[in-house]
Amino acid sequence: MILDGRLAPANRSDLAMAEDVLSEVTGWALADRSYGSPRLAEQLASQGSWLLAPPRGARRSRQRLPPWLVGKRRRVETVIGQLTGRYHLKRVWARDGWHLWSRWQRKLLSHTIAVSLCQQTGLGSLRFADLITS
Repeated sequence: MILDGRLAPANRSDLAMAEDVLSEVTGWALADRSYGSPRLAEQLASQGSWLLAPPRGARRSRQRLPPWLVGKRRRVETVIGQLTGRYHLKRVWARDGWHLWSRWQRKLLSHTIAVSLCQQTGLGSLRFADLITS
């Protein structure tokens, strides 16, 4: 289930948004490659948090991620894929902020309800297509 979702302006960089969003985080922060920054990792470490982001560019190492982290990343990527594929989240057009926010929230709520229905019927949490056939 999606527990938190934030809309970000398109004219801000990923790292600037990450600094704002992750300033309140405690514990582990699982992030995409675009959020990986040594400066951000140090800032979070000073707060008692850990940034788990794959290395960027030439810094990529041959070191493999632990299996538990690979599983979590796959789950996050699957949800993002569903939101962009099934829910067309990249194409949420609105003329004003209220309508944009409303459409965004409806899509997130619909995804959460679909996950709940999958769990109630005993399917995997993200097997939406099997909901129709069961």
